[in-house]
Amino acid sequence: MPDTTIRSNSDVVLIGAGIMSATLGLILKELQPDIKIEIYERLDIAAAESSDAWNNAGTGHSAFCELNYTPESEDGSISPKKAISIAESFEVSRQFWAYLVQQKKVSSPENFIKSIPHMSFVWGDKNVEYLKKRYEALHVNPLFKEMLFSTDFSKLKEWMPLVMEGRNESEKVAATSMAIGTDVNFGELTRSMLNYLTQLDGVTMHFHHEVQKLKQREDKSWRIKITDLATGQKRKAYTKFVFIGAGGGSLPLLEKADVPEGKGFGGFPVSGQWLKCTNPEVIAKHQAKVYGKASVGAPPMSVPHIDSRMINGEKALLFGPFAGFSTRFLKNGSYSDLPLSIKPDNIIPMIAAGIKNIPLTKYLIEQVRQSPKDRINALREYVPGARSKDWKLERAGQRVQVIKKDEKEGGILEFGTEVITTADGSLSVLLGASPGASTAVSIMIDLIGRCFKEEFETPEWQEKLKRMIPSYGQELNKNPTLLAEIRKDTAEILKLNN
Repeated sequence: MPDTTIRSNSDVVLIGAGIMSATLGLILKELQPDIKIEIYERLDIAAAESSDAWNNAGTGHSAFCELNYTPESEDGSISPKKAISIAESFEVSRQFWAYLVQQKKVSSPENFIKSIPHMSFVWGDKNVEYLKKRYEALHVNPLFKEMLFSTDFSKLKEWMPLVMEGRNESEKVAATSMAIGTDVNFGELTRSMLNYLTQLDGVTMHFHHEVQKLKQREDKSWRIKITDLATGQKRKAYTKFVFIGAGGGSLPLLEKADVPEGKGFGGFPVSGQWLKCTNPEVIAKHQAKVYGKASVGAPPMSVPHIDSRMINGEKALLFGPFAGFSTRFLKNGSYSDLPLSIKPDNIIPMIAAGIKNIPLTKYLIEQVRQSPKDRINALREYVPGARSKDWKLERAGQRVQVIKKDEKEGGILEFGTEVITTADGSLSVLLGASPGASTAVSIMIDLIGRCFKEEFETPEWQEKLKRMIPSYGQELNKNPTLLAEIRKDTAEILKLNN
């Protein structure tokens, strides 16, 4: 029988058509216009997994309101370090998106980004004290200078009427507000970016194609075996560099790549659900992203929030996410994903992480057992007047929390975003979840610096990076004048209020 396998050669192969691949592909194409890129996506549409609006646990993560980025230490102190780092990265993303709009590479910023206040809301003496300390730790930093704090019931009613309606005025409550927050529809943004990217010379997009195998050859290049899921046609792609940005699908592909840097990594899948408001009058009453404190043992993606979003051009209101457990690594994945991911090199880290995270397991069991009444009761902590008939359950996305080897602990559960890059820089894999999408531009610039080291350090690439990111190489939190200028410019281009 004749060999009907289709063969192709490129400089870069991107696996997964989400925000990470779109960002990396576009930046590389800006830096080196003649670069050849192939993109492979197992679904028939871009951004249908982690980047999609309904699947994304928190849009516009900029650390303005997410309390899990400022945990309280045992001595009661609060470090702003992680929040500052995420806020810095979000400003970098904003600059890149503004550049794309300005250069007419993506159109209509109002389709993917909108201004909306970001608020944190707590009740009870201990939590109010924590929020005040958090405010004091953050607002002295230029990135958070505009943050407001209040325990005044009437002020909070002004900020978030739906949340305060029907609440007892004697209740001890507090909130912070950042008026310059945004809502980002990463699904829309990703599709806009890929729409532009795939029209360029040297870029090919293959939907409905699943990567079956990856193998590094002696010359350090990669051979990738792919199947067209629609026709069964086999392909072999040869490339110098591979990026795996396939959300929950990244871990199985990392295992298939069989590189030393990937040994010992495991994944713990967490599924999600939203309560989605169906009453237009209730939706109209709320115009904010209001985040609370996570339950003990809850993963960071489960921080409860009552969230206004724009989805498919319409205002939506949702509450959650409610966590659950599934053995799938993707919303459109297989129940065998978790069992098949367990290998001799990661079984000890996975067991060790499991033992150390009994509260998480307990929390997930409780979440899975929740009744509709339990969910409405959880919602009423944030919207006291919520009526069951105005809300329906909507399935959210799937996240895979990273488990990695640890010399002391055996294995630890990581809640952030993890980038694994081989020593030769020929393969890079993105694992993990929040705050990934919002910090995609910083993550990808760092990745390019490691994987395209020689070119990255050339004056030509450095100059192009400064054109895309005007603050490139500078810390905005240490340069208030530049920060104000950047925020003003990006707000104008992206049609934001601030």
